[in-house]
Amino acid sequence: MAKADGVSLNQWIASAVAQKVGAMETAAEFLRRRTGDASADDFGKLLERVAAGTPQPGDELPPDRH
Repeated sequence: MAKADGVSLNQWIASAVAQKVGAMETAAEFLRRRTGDASADDFGKLLERVAAGTPQPGDELPPDRH
């Protein structure tokens, strides 16, 4: 791919890493904005509002988490 882009392998890797870091920083900032000043207690209160029931297949807790 570096050859196809006309750059050295080192340049290509550095660019790929920079792009990934940028994407991760963007995602982290998005999540910080979305949570605002919400807390773990807020999340717990929200979960308490969820109706009790049988989880859908694949959503069960692992045996060591009961």
